[in-house]
Amino acid sequence: MPSIGAYEAKTSLSKLLDRVSRGERIVITRHGVPVAVLVPPAPPSTMNPEEIVEELKRNRQHNTLEDLTLQELIDDNWQQ
Repeated sequence: MPSIGAYEAKTSLSKLLDRVSRGERIVITRHGVPVAVLVPPAPPSTMNPEEIVEELKRNRQHNTLEDLTLQELIDDNWQQ
């Protein structure tokens, strides 16, 4: 995967977007350290709305909050 410095990416963003639109992935570095990756967008979902709703319902049945309070959820998220 090709890489490019942040300053050069800033000055040639339009060209980089053209490359990415053709399917290329490009790493952006700052002082030689990778900080971002430009990638093409994921293809749109092939699921129709009804399938999406059914998938959400299935996930909801298996993923519960197990009677946690809102404060417990906030505290748990804050600690992570």
